[in-house]
Amino acid sequence: MKAILPLITALALAPLSGAFAEEPKAPAATAEAAINTLSEKEKAEGWKLLFNGQDFTGWHNFKKEGVRKGWQVKDGNLVCVDPHDAGDIVTTDKFGWFELELEYNIAPAGNSGIIFHITDEEGAVWATGPEFQLEDNAKASDPQRCGWLYGLYKPPVDPKTGKILDATKPAGEWNKVRLVIGKEKCYHEINGVRYFEYVFGSEDFKKRIAESKFASMPKFAKSGSGYIGLQGDHGQVSFRNIKVRSLPDSPAQ
Repeated sequence: MKAILPLITALALAPLSGAFAEEPKAPAATAEAAINTLSEKEKAEGWKLLFNGQDFTGWHNFKKEGVRKGWQVKDGNLVCVDPHDAGDIVTTDKFGWFELELEYNIAPAGNSGIIFHITDEEGAVWATGPEFQLEDNAKASDPQRCGWLYGLYKPPVDPKTGKILDATKPAGEWNKVRLVIGKEKCYHEINGVRYFEYVFGSEDFKKRIAESKFASMPKFAKSGSGYIGLQGDHGQVSFRNIKVRSLPDSPAQ
């Protein structure tokens, strides 16, 4: 009888203990599951994917057909694997006022950029389009740091560090960029931190150009619309979740 009692007790408690046991959880959705996709809310808000995660649809090398082999699509990322045979790539479509979001992952000492309002009037993307600088701030040699509007605008000094504001994560980690080029206001953000604001074509904007190396480039920042480009000749860098939406009062494209 003593041997049977523990068995009866165990059987009686089994359903009860099961009731308090943690329910098995479904596998957590991975970050990769949402890569290069748009939510229904984003679609309703007018967002458009610029990279489908599978091929180079919507992109080509500047003033050329196709994409050079230094660029590859790997694991759902748009990757500059060989900057010696990549060059700058641009969108098929042109954009006036727009909001752009993307994520980038740059190699140690890497240097790249997002160029906008590019036209075909000159021989290089930077001769017409301003550049949102991308680089590894820790090791890259270019003194123009990540998130700056190259040669024109840079963030203020961060009172917490006594150094110019820097919200970037280290090389090898994903960083999120938000670039807004609007009629009334433009601004740059990295990882949710706003760096600065400016007005495209304003007197201050023109003055800064006149005092920069771009003063000798007659077509620089003169167009109200153009291609969006990614720089591919300064180092290895990966991109994903590249999306854009047009903003009101955008110039004719």
